[in-house]
Amino acid sequence: MTQTDLIKRLPKAELHLHIEGSFEPELMMQLAARNKIDLRFKTLEEAKAAYNFSNLQEFLDLYYEGMQVLRTEEDFHDLTWAYLQRAAADNVRHVEMFYDPQAHTARGVPFGVVTEGILAALKRGEQELGVTSYLIMSFLRHLSEEDGFALLKESERWHDRFVGVGLDSSEMGHPPLKFERLYQRCREMGFKLCMHAGEEGPPDYVREALLDIGVDRIDHGNRSMEDEGLIAVLRDTQIPLTNCPLSNLSLCVIDDLKESPVKAQLELGLLVTVNSDDPAYFGGYIGRNYEQAAAALGLSDAQVVQLAKNSFAGSFLPEAEKQRFMAEVEVAAG
Repeated sequence: MTQTDLIKRLPKAELHLHIEGSFEPELMMQLAARNKIDLRFKTLEEAKAAYNFSNLQEFLDLYYEGMQVLRTEEDFHDLTWAYLQRAAADNVRHVEMFYDPQAHTARGVPFGVVTEGILAALKRGEQELGVTSYLIMSFLRHLSEEDGFALLKESERWHDRFVGVGLDSSEMGHPPLKFERLYQRCREMGFKLCMHAGEEGPPDYVREALLDIGVDRIDHGNRSMEDEGLIAVLRDTQIPLTNCPLSNLSLCVIDDLKESPVKAQLELGLLVTVNSDDPAYFGGYIGRNYEQAAAALGLSDAQVVQLAKNSFAGSFLPEAEKQRFMAEVEVAAG
């Protein structure tokens, strides 16, 4: 069995996926036509060309522009369903999905329209594809903490429908402690806490998220490798890291996949996972991230299997479910 075959066979969980980042240009153009919205791209080729960007801000500009065509529950359902079909083809069995309500409510789309459309597709994904899911509501970090509290209030009716909260968007200049009170409130309410930290931001951002805020999961966390104290904490606590190799490459966080910290983190005993982040924009879904990272880093089959196990160990699933999925990984690995 080749390593590519192994990767295809292994059950996987995806823990770092922004549903808006799975917006393929073909679907974007279809929804623009359905909703009679003029984009600056007049053809599919122009839209595909725009997906070539060179940094995080250029990506975010395109990301928010593309969202303009998402207007109805049907749109959000179709976006989510398209991702779930791609994920299922990569043998993703469980997904913990971020979404950005503030990016939609700010342009007049009601919170319920966004959330109900996504939830309908997630329910369908479990019924028709066998992919279980948890939804994570993200706060946009370039907005204020007060805006975050307003979203928390606005989302009250749906609090039993998502498992946790996240923090994403432009990292630099928006340290985790900017949201300390908001995250303390979310912890009190029983939500799991995720934060993007150490993608572009310094190791101190990881330290704040990990030690001052007390998050349950660090999204990205690359820059933690520059701080031996942080490495020790991550190893001892087994706080998961959701690494996104092709995203890191696309956004020039690394210049070559060989620079990805995934192998070093595995060897240090950290609970690192591999994910696709924004797959429509960053060159591939989860299977491709596994394949390309494994090839570039020279991962052994045992390390690839460990990454699949880690994806379930790092999830917010009940312990019995984690163990069941990890046993399935062992069986698939032979």
